[in-house]
Amino acid sequence: MNGAVWQGLAPQLADLGFRVGAVDLPGFGASPALGSGDRLEPWVDALLASCDGPVHLLGWSLGGLVAQKAALLAPQRVRSLVTLASSPCFQARDGWRGIPPEVLSQFAEQLATDLPRTLERFFALQAMGSPSAKADVRALRQAVSGRPAPDPRALAGGLTLLAEVDLRVELAEIACPWLRLYGRLDGLVPARGVTAVDRLAPQSRSLVLTKAAHAPFISHPAETGEVLKAFYLSL
Repeated sequence: MNGAVWQGLAPQLADLGFRVGAVDLPGFGASPALGSGDRLEPWVDALLASCDGPVHLLGWSLGGLVAQKAALLAPQRVRSLVTLASSPCFQARDGWRGIPPEVLSQFAEQLATDLPRTLERFFALQAMGSPSAKADVRALRQAVSGRPAPDPRALAGGLTLLAEVDLRVELAEIACPWLRLYGRLDGLVPARGVTAVDRLAPQSRSLVLTKAAHAPFISHPAETGEVLKAFYLSL
């Protein structure tokens, strides 16, 4: 996905008086891919380089992982943090709820053999579990299709990050106001794991949207927008 996915939500935040920017992560949309796309720190550097001064960061899925690391590495640059359908550790391991390792391995193999079909599977995964899955996929595809297709190197690097990055032991160090939003029907970031993150990051707040899956801002834009407005107005 690229920054165009936020086109429906951005006006709601702009109404609060924010100057809203939608970032293309490295290798997605108009942003060039990184030479070291399988390490998280360069993604954070690229994100912060695109931001003018201290910012309120909102990151979805993999973007939320990048945003969490940014809050850890550059706390003076991050005024608040919202992670949406994201996790400090995406891959299931040692009793931790997450994406089965074999699923990520299959995607990595398919990237090398059939990129178009793999991208379609990516789209389908974003809406998996949503009551409006078909409409959600159409909305996502329509939003991102106006920008360049993702660089295969960035897709491979992103899969590596999802499989290997584990920020769980660092979460308590995030000092800025932090809201974690989840979808109860999310098949990629299971809502059953929310309480585990609550324990790791007691300084944060969590909220589960009961009818949403992995892309609440697409399937339930009004509800997601109201939750975000309430958070930002409380700062």
